[in-house]
Amino acid sequence: MQTNTEVDSVSRRSQYFQVILMGISAFVVNTTEFVPVALLSDIAKDFSITAAKTGWMLTLYAWVVAAMSLPLMLLTSRFERKRLLLGLFVVFIASHALSVFAWSFEVLLISRVGIAFSHAIFWAITAAITLRVAPEGKRALALSVLATGTSLALVLGVPIGRIIGQWFGWRATFAGIGIIAFIVFLLQAKLLPTLPSMFEGSFRKIPELLANPLLVCLYLFCFVVFTADYAAYSYIEPFMNRLGSISQNAVTFILLLFGGAGLIGSYLFSRWSETSTTLMMLVSIILVLGAMMTMLWAVTSLWLLSLNALVWGTAMILLMLTIQSKVIEIDINAQDMVMAMFSGIINLGIGTGALLGGYAVTHISLSSVGFVGAAIAFVALLLMIYMIKRFPELS
Repeated sequence: MQTNTEVDSVSRRSQYFQVILMGISAFVVNTTEFVPVALLSDIAKDFSITAAKTGWMLTLYAWVVAAMSLPLMLLTSRFERKRLLLGLFVVFIASHALSVFAWSFEVLLISRVGIAFSHAIFWAITAAITLRVAPEGKRALALSVLATGTSLALVLGVPIGRIIGQWFGWRATFAGIGIIAFIVFLLQAKLLPTLPSMFEGSFRKIPELLANPLLVCLYLFCFVVFTADYAAYSYIEPFMNRLGSISQNAVTFILLLFGGAGLIGSYLFSRWSETSTTLMMLVSIILVLGAMMTMLWAVTSLWLLSLNALVWGTAMILLMLTIQSKVIEIDINAQDMVMAMFSGIINLGIGTGALLGGYAVTHISLSSVGFVGAAIAFVALLLMIYMIKRFPELS
């Protein structure tokens, strides 16, 4: 017969497994969002369209997530969380099947819309689910695991997706994501507990949240940061291919390095998040600005480009985690709503950044995307300085 201590130990171990599973789920969902960046040239060639037009995959996906995160979260607010998570993964898997068999670029876009709908609900509920299943006293660790899943999407998902795409075609990459998602679906069904909705808000809660000036400024800062990031990052694969004196394998290596830097950022957050999140935000946006300013100079050397990717990737995951840690504590009783809006803001920034990057590629030059991103990042830096002065509680 097990003692109470042994039962508690088993229960705690199960909670760690559940947190890790949520991190794996985040890895799968974010891989499919990011991987088109590494496949942009191949998809464009397959459908005989330009890289800038192919970039609409990124913009449309992100804008659907931005537009639907809050409405879908409210429509599903009373649903039991485990069943809702399983349902959205069914849509996710089916949409990937459509991506694999897409007979035109328009059909591919439709499949991406289906994935975006599931993504919108996923990120509205995932942080709250992860915090609920986390062992007592391990909330920061749980968020770091979730962020690590996001980082691994860049570390493993994007470069491996690119390698598979080069060997077997880009459709095989989407097929692989769908298969992994199915395995995750089975594990979720087996391992996650029943999680009744704890949501207490409604549409009437939105004006109350938006009346909080700190939350509004954090959302605005988040939007500008991700707009800057994706103005440059969306076209990094053709940027390296056409402007850099590096091989195809080196392009894959840089994408791997960029994602791997996210693990460094996750570690730094878990190490110092209790004491210096505001300082981390300030330093990170300065580093992102510097990395974008030096993109064109760095692309001539594999070593310089590697250093650039390490700095940029580390700083971006730190920015995401620090902003998330601030907004999720704004209203404990409306975390799902706060995170739905947070996810929507991020994706609004991603879509806007991809659009501006595509405009720069078409009407200025491919070499300009780093400078366009840097100009937007400078606006984010000014906003960060304003927030530090305006909100003493941020310090």
